[in-house]
Amino acid sequence: MRAARFHNREDIRVEQIDEPALKDGHVIVDVAWCGICGSDLHEYVMGPMSFGKEPHPLTGETLPVALGHEFCGRVRNPSAASGLKDGDAVMVDPRILCRQCRLCEMGATHACEKLGYTGYHAGGGYAERAAVKETMLHKLPDNVSLENAAVIEPLAVVVHAIKETGLTDWKEKDILIVGGGPIGLALIIALKAFGAEKIIVSEPAEKRREQVKEFVSAAYNPVTEDVVGKCNEFTNGRGIEVVFDCAGVPAGLEVGFQTLGVGGLYMNVAIWEKPMVIPVWTFMAKHIHIKSALIFSDEDFKETMQLMADGKLVGYEKLITGRIALEDIVEKGFKELINNKEEHIKILVSTNI
Repeated sequence: MRAARFHNREDIRVEQIDEPALKDGHVIVDVAWCGICGSDLHEYVMGPMSFGKEPHPLTGETLPVALGHEFCGRVRNPSAASGLKDGDAVMVDPRILCRQCRLCEMGATHACEKLGYTGYHAGGGYAERAAVKETMLHKLPDNVSLENAAVIEPLAVVVHAIKETGLTDWKEKDILIVGGGPIGLALIIALKAFGAEKIIVSEPAEKRREQVKEFVSAAYNPVTEDVVGKCNEFTNGRGIEVVFDCAGVPAGLEVGFQTLGVGGLYMNVAIWEKPMVIPVWTFMAKHIHIKSALIFSDEDFKETMQLMADGKLVGYEKLITGRIALEDIVEKGFKELINNKEEHIKILVSTNI
């Protein structure tokens, strides 16, 4: 079958490989669409980072490996116990879990001591087919098509981030989102599903500001506009209550800390390429709380699927700004997102076009 495999930094090759081997409890998924994630871009530019020098303890996988973890497709020959039927449209939860460590037993599966990811530690969705543990498949709701379902995985990431804040009553919260890219827009859509109404976005790219405007109270350019002043005006001087950092750059952190009011929460959702430097005096003087969120738990993924089924993630289709064939994944996918990232939110890849 055809697959796009990561060999090394800036070395992804579309090539013929063997069909995926089936282990106990695994089934074949015929991949429909797979989204290019920011973490895949980091691997392409800076990697290998997620791939260990030794085989993964749960899969034995080593490089090269078919990338892609945001994927959906149709399941082949599932067991009767799964509740699935042959050909059912499914979304893949790409996490690979031991289910035995203390963190898994606590329900904190997003922090499994042997955590792996399909698409890094087992063949992923940039391929015609993938072998996936049957228990990690979720049947798509009738109102969600395979054309758009691949964005469920990044939506689960932001649902986890929202829940990790520990906050409720989002309708009354003054929120600033730093970065209006894929995770920023997904977060906006999810926050709206949780009832948030007062959202401001700080994003330098004009096209991305235009893409988020219909969902938020305001979107400002931090390069040319006084975001801190605008936020103070918006909150009548109280300051922002929650900042979600989806950019992971020093300038964004600085704006976030300056806009926060006393006792505010800074939630980092971004993957930083360089160390995060905290302005300690501002942090202490404002009694700022700092949290971070990464990946998602079983419950987060199930809740995201339910939000999709209930039609509460309004506008999620707008996360998709491009579709390409597998053979074009490097030039029209990775390089396009690196060189023209301001023009895109999410590009989906398929072997069927």
